[in-house]
Amino acid sequence: MPVSSSAGTPAGPAVGPPAGPATGPAAGTTTAKPAPPAPTGTGRPAPAAGVLLVVGFVLLSLNTRVAFGQIGPLAPVAHFGSATVTVLGLLPPLCMGLFAPLAPLVRRRLGEERGLLWAGVVLVAGAVLRMLGMPGLYAGTVVVSLATAIVNVLVPVFVRTRFSHRHVGTMMGVYALSMGVGSAIVAALVAPVAQASGGSWQLAVGIAVVPAVLAVVGIAPQVRVHRPGPRPAIPADPTTAARPHVARTGLAWSLTAFFGIQTLAFYTALAWLPSVLIASGTGRTAAGTCQAVLILGVAVGGFLAPVLAAPRADQRPHILGTVLVCATGFTGLMLAPTGLPALWAAVLGIGLGAGQALPGVLYARRGTDHDHVAALSTMAQTCGYLIAATGPAVAAGLHGATGSWTVPLAAVTATLLLGGALSSRAGHDPG
Repeated sequence: MPVSSSAGTPAGPAVGPPAGPATGPAAGTTTAKPAPPAPTGTGRPAPAAGVLLVVGFVLLSLNTRVAFGQIGPLAPVAHFGSATVTVLGLLPPLCMGLFAPLAPLVRRRLGEERGLLWAGVVLVAGAVLRMLGMPGLYAGTVVVSLATAIVNVLVPVFVRTRFSHRHVGTMMGVYALSMGVGSAIVAALVAPVAQASGGSWQLAVGIAVVPAVLAVVGIAPQVRVHRPGPRPAIPADPTTAARPHVARTGLAWSLTAFFGIQTLAFYTALAWLPSVLIASGTGRTAAGTCQAVLILGVAVGGFLAPVLAAPRADQRPHILGTVLVCATGFTGLMLAPTGLPALWAAVLGIGLGAGQALPGVLYARRGTDHDHVAALSTMAQTCGYLIAATGPAVAAGLHGATGSWTVPLAAVTATLLLGGALSSRAGHDPG
């Protein structure tokens, strides 16, 4: 798979390959034929560097949502109360929203590669901290969320910078697929591990340390390949200078609406799906299995959506399709939760996975250069995660007030449909 070896973030077209010494001539020059691939900074040939890049990216991606998928299936086994599940469901999106603005600072100081490496180190620390009793579980979730916020913003820029433009959709799909597979494996293991260890939830959440360490090991070679250094002075781009702040554009708010509402639905389902199913009469083991099915569906939808959407100029059909698939899953859980719970979990997971992965394509397609991509991603995730943080808490409040999960599920479904209407601008270029 062709990759770019450019360490910087030069301006370029929204979906074109990033300019850099390994991907082509410098801007403003012409050559008779493209330059041969340059060797990497470690002396490895380009194919070996490409393999390391993909492997490291996959290992990083496997780890990104592992910690957040543990609480739902673990709660019935560990006897976590409603308040505990609510807070642990609220903390990840809330903290990722609050910490997302740090990512551009990390990127400017360290670059994407070093930024991702240090985020991985922080993530390992958070995963270990989560094993140290209830205070550690809360504090570690905050630390893991901080690291994940940095990764979330840097990954779309990293993909656009390091991979050729025809592979952007595929790699964003690989990111979502790996993220879902890692979460599904751990979600399926936490309850059996807790039961086998005599109810020790600390050992069960400690499973997350393994993929966190693998993520650090996988991304570390990219720091050796790409050493950040002072960037050469680049003449100001009049188009960039005249561009308004992203917060003043309808595009950014449309992206924020899509990402925020999709993520609200995602974290609500992640926190409460096992409880919804158990309340309807599904056994605890089956409910935990359905949680794993949900996350596997997230992996499938997360892979398919970018692959299908990235080659297209207009992503509005993909946005609408994502919303409708999610709405179908929630409606099935409302109307027939005991009939085919695994089917509804799979359908919902596919829709939610598409909703988590598609924004990465939208940032890359709508952004005019790497800095614009980072700015769109930062704003959408900062505001979007703060919106999403309300989901688990509001669902818990509605359930407590009505004694039923029907009203919370209906509210999420209605919010998704509203989000589909607000997200149209994010799906196409102006004109």
